[in-house]
Amino acid sequence: MKRLTLANSVLMVSVALAIPSSYAQTSTSTTSFLPNPVQFLSTVPSNGDVNPYGVAVVPAGFPTGGVLNPGDILVSNFNNSQNLQGTGTTIVQITGGKQQLFYQAAAGSGIQGLSGGLVITSSGYVVVGSFPTSDGTCATAQPGSLIILDKNGNLVTNWTNTSLVNGPWGMAIDDHGAFTRIYIANALSGTVSRIDFWTLVGSPVITQNLQIGSGYAHRCDPAALVVAPGGLYYDKTTDLLYVASADDNAVFSISNASARTSDGGTGTTVYSDAAHLHGALMMSKAPNGDLLVSNADVINSDSTQPSEIVEFTTAGQFVKELSVDPNQGGSFGLVASPGQLAAVDDNTSGLFIWTIPQ
Repeated sequence: MKRLTLANSVLMVSVALAIPSSYAQTSTSTTSFLPNPVQFLSTVPSNGDVNPYGVAVVPAGFPTGGVLNPGDILVSNFNNSQNLQGTGTTIVQITGGKQQLFYQAAAGSGIQGLSGGLVITSSGYVVVGSFPTSDGTCATAQPGSLIILDKNGNLVTNWTNTSLVNGPWGMAIDDHGAFTRIYIANALSGTVSRIDFWTLVGSPVITQNLQIGSGYAHRCDPAALVVAPGGLYYDKTTDLLYVASADDNAVFSISNASARTSDGGTGTTVYSDAAHLHGALMMSKAPNGDLLVSNADVINSDSTQPSEIVEFTTAGQFVKELSVDPNQGGSFGLVASPGQLAAVDDNTSGLFIWTIPQ
């Protein structure tokens, strides 16, 4: 979203982690996951890109010998230094509380608008969606592409297919080592695609692709660029793909996501909560089994609940919410992993990192 940003300096704030008992609301099956913040880092690189959207953690088993190591965090930037949406060209790396540039698209490559779709494979590749505009408005938004980078931030593949990659807004991953399945939420068509690729020898080879979801509400928006399906999470144990759709202001699930051979439409409604959802945006799953969804604040807006991350059970019960910014529109990409939650605040172009007691 198009917001004012901080200066291009690294801001770090550390506070003691203390979760009062009043924060520990209990769901039907688990204790809440969301904690208090402990650290904030600027995500603005030297070229001035702002509006961090995608967040991903380098997984265990990631190949050594590159600049990335397990536990490092990558953040993709959607806007350039003029704050034009769909024109950012960088991914920054957070290692040991310090930020450095991981990737910057070459001038004239057409790769820009690096979106909330950002995943990292255990076989050593980074995949990010490029959703470009020429002037920062939806009127000039292009279908974009799927960008695959190696472990040193070098471009491997710029894959285009307008039937399956049409405004890549969010992604989820089903990682099997040499074989990877990626799910893509498309903002310009309101669809979800499944892309399979192998990395046995040399560069990744895309072998199969299919549209498995459709019918999600989607539209242009002057503040958010688009209001559309974005947040995805794939659950291997149930073969369900969870889809957060901002304009529908709900979370859905598509059954048999990895095996289906046809379009499943919007799937089944999992969570619809007018009291706490304000444009369900990006999504992750907490180690306690709950789902976490950020909110765009462009639907069902509530000034008393700005920039919220909402925690809810897979049975659709609200557990807790946490604000990343006192102003609206700051919550976007997030990723939970054992011992940690990382989430961007795109109002201030920064990343919150929470440490979770084990």
